[in-house]
Amino acid sequence: ISEQVEQSDAAKAKSRWARVEAIVGAEDRLALIAQDLVDHWEKRTAALRGKGMIVAMSRRIAVDLYNKIVELRPDWHSDDPKQGKIKVVMTGSAADPAHYQPHLYSKEVKRDIKARAKNADDPLELVIVRDMWLTGFDAPSMHTMYVDKPMQGAGLMQAIARVNRTFRDKPGGLIVDYIGIATNLQEALAEYSPSDRDQAGVPISEMVAAMLEKHDIITGLLHGCDFTSSPDIPAAERLAQHAKVLDFVMADPDRTERYLDQVLALAKVYALCGARDEAIAIRNDVRLFADVRAAIIKIQNPDSGRGGSGAVEIDTAISQLVNEAVAADEVVDIYKLAGIDKPDLSILSNEFLDSLAGKDKPNLQMGLLQRLINDQIRTIQRTNVVQARKFSEQLDEAIRRYTNRALTTAEIIAELVKLAKEMRDSENRHEELGLSVSEAALYDAIAQNESAVLELGDETLKKIATELVGAVRSSVTIDWNLKESVRAAMRAKIRRLLAKYDYPPDYEDAAVDLVIEQAELFASNEGSAQ
Repeated sequence: ISEQVEQSDAAKAKSRWARVEAIVGAEDRLALIAQDLVDHWEKRTAALRGKGMIVAMSRRIAVDLYNKIVELRPDWHSDDPKQGKIKVVMTGSAADPAHYQPHLYSKEVKRDIKARAKNADDPLELVIVRDMWLTGFDAPSMHTMYVDKPMQGAGLMQAIARVNRTFRDKPGGLIVDYIGIATNLQEALAEYSPSDRDQAGVPISEMVAAMLEKHDIITGLLHGCDFTSSPDIPAAERLAQHAKVLDFVMADPDRTERYLDQVLALAKVYALCGARDEAIAIRNDVRLFADVRAAIIKIQNPDSGRGGSGAVEIDTAISQLVNEAVAADEVVDIYKLAGIDKPDLSILSNEFLDSLAGKDKPNLQMGLLQRLINDQIRTIQRTNVVQARKFSEQLDEAIRRYTNRALTTAEIIAELVKLAKEMRDSENRHEELGLSVSEAALYDAIAQNESAVLELGDETLKKIATELVGAVRSSVTIDWNLKESVRAAMRAKIRRLLAKYDYPPDYEDAAVDLVIEQAELFASNEGSAQ
């Protein structure tokens, strides 16, 4: 009897599923779903590039939905599995209907399609599945799932986890519900911790509210700065608007910090709901805000955007907004924003430096001047540790006084111009001393000790510096800085040379450390020159 009951229940369940499948797969409904999905995806990827997954109720619906979508966007289709913007991934056999066959692939081809879906830079953006890839598939750049299949419990949680993988600055995964899984999602979440429940299944309306709140906060920060973000104004005027906002934000260090944080938060939440009408209404503002943020970061961190593990990676959503905000022939140059010609850092002329004081965007010019000085300090640091440290401390002190309101914007610019001129003039200082660049660097290392200068005199220190260069170079071998025995021998040689000239012993250790540090620079510079 129980067997008969089980068979009866199974038959009823199968019948119910078939009826639901027929309704879900109705041609008119699929046409509406396809249109909505295409519109949403194009708006979604305008805000945040990435991948999407469409979960269909059956293989028939998967194939029919694909056909509806490519009717709307023929360029998304390709017969070649290695090409095309959308693919169906499902199981099947030669006995399946003819219109299924183009979507049935060998194991090797499916593996290649999976690799395409995982590759954030591959043109494949959307995959339509029924059961495949709902578990065990991991594509971090996948950020959107369109659900058109009844799911519940652990299966539902495993499915939505496909879009919740961490990737760059992806703010989270977005679930677009076409079938009504919200109740099932809440029930499934009941088995998880309170923190997990708070972070999953957040309604899009809450994201929209958060986005508008961040937009209000930023416009509040910009109160008193009259700007327009219209994309219809000429390129030169758009550049002027960016410069106006940038200068206003950088006028106050606290405002700058808050602006950077709030725009980052806005960009992340905007990336989640960029397809909504509310997001489209503020899109131009978001682009301008993100563009200005990127320019500030470029001024504050000159290495941002450069390759290497130490580079500051610009947030994915923000970089996309910036790329779209400015056409290829209208790239925003931060020097152009400031209304000045980009200088050659090696020949900072008096005319260029003096011109900064008369510009009409003082806060922006101050930021650029700070960046120029930092760049020049890095150049000096390649040859002279002591001089680089001295200029770095002077810069930090000037910025500290400005931050503490001890200097006005005009006064800090004057201080920085003075420092820049001093740094420029220091390039020929070794000639005035009658020394080579290397000798001058070691002279600075041992001349840090004022009592040594007084007791020994300038000429004796120059002799020591000249002999130190010879001693250091004769001790440098391949990987010497990694061999403690060689370093110890070099230290002993330096100490004997300093003792030979009665260098004050109280300051000897500090001098030896500086000479060793400078020696490492010599070795690295000579190694790179070979």
